[in-house]
Amino acid sequence: MKYHVEFDIDFRRNPYKGVYVALEGIDGSGKTTQVERLAEYFKNKGREVIRTREPRKEEGIVGDLIQKILHGKTQIPSVAFQYLFSADREMHHEELVIPSLKAGKVVISDRCFWSAIPYGLLDRKSELDENTIEYMLAAQSILSMYHQFIVPDHTFYLDISLDTAIARIDKINEVREIYEDKEKLEKTIKGYRWLLREFPKEFIIIDATKRVEEVTGEIVEVIKSSSHQVKRGE
Repeated sequence: MKYHVEFDIDFRRNPYKGVYVALEGIDGSGKTTQVERLAEYFKNKGREVIRTREPRKEEGIVGDLIQKILHGKTQIPSVAFQYLFSADREMHHEELVIPSLKAGKVVISDRCFWSAIPYGLLDRKSELDENTIEYMLAAQSILSMYHQFIVPDHTFYLDISLDTAIARIDKINEVREIYEDKEKLEKTIKGYRWLLREFPKEFIIIDATKRVEEVTGEIVEVIKSSSHQVKRGE
């Protein structure tokens, strides 16, 4: 017997006085650099800033385990790995993101829940089809009746070519993570493209091949012109 489940649901919006900004994109797109520069921008405006990332590093048992798996030091089933991300994200929101937004702080995150789709596709080893992604949207608590994560006030997608990303990653003298190879990055880009197509109002696309200063300037202009910032007293 097959069971049919159908429901309509919107994203969980930020009801608090703080501002939530997220930077999305594949590895090598410059997210970490822009998080740092945006933090400086808001600090210069007199705002209290919380810099964070998903998944978190060196934060509790779950964060520790995620880092070991990302660096190939241990293995678990792929579906279980994706649920680890969700568990870490839930703790991250309850322990840091929500309290900070309630207190009126600016939260700037290197990735947020959106990354669960393009990176989750890799572990599912599935083709990019509507059914697979719809299941993931519900399973990862993005469009879920059980629990939802707060959608950022501004989500910037740093757009970069595969070749440029690979070149940048090669310059970094760090241990590569399991997702940082050409084939996986290519599939990740397809996942992001799907998100940009299906949720165009949730993303601001930024050309990340420009100079660092230009990228920061474009992001700041979007934030400054936002009515949400006016509500927050910016």
